[in-house]
Amino acid sequence: MSTEVRINTALERFELYVDGADAGYVEYQDTQSERAFVHTEIYPRYEGQGYGRLLVEAALHSTAADKLGALPMCPMVHHFIETRPEYLIMVPHWARDSLNLPQ
Repeated sequence: MSTEVRINTALERFELYVDGADAGYVEYQDTQSERAFVHTEIYPRYEGQGYGRLLVEAALHSTAADKLGALPMCPMVHHFIETRPEYLIMVPHWARDSLNLPQ
């Protein structure tokens, strides 16, 4: 299966496509220096196959390329960052306590 993640700036979300079919998205809201990830949705047909991980990883890589910090408000993005310490650096120190993430 081929996968592609596209950014849809009009809807403020990253969209996941699997073999050309819409498989889910992660919504965000940008500030001057951070990107807050507020909701992730993987459609039922695609759940449990690792597509959520691919989507979140691509969204975080794009966020890093845009030189923005990450605010993982959505549980899926929060869990992704919490279980992969290499991404914790993207979360500003001031936000880690309120998000229950390590300093």
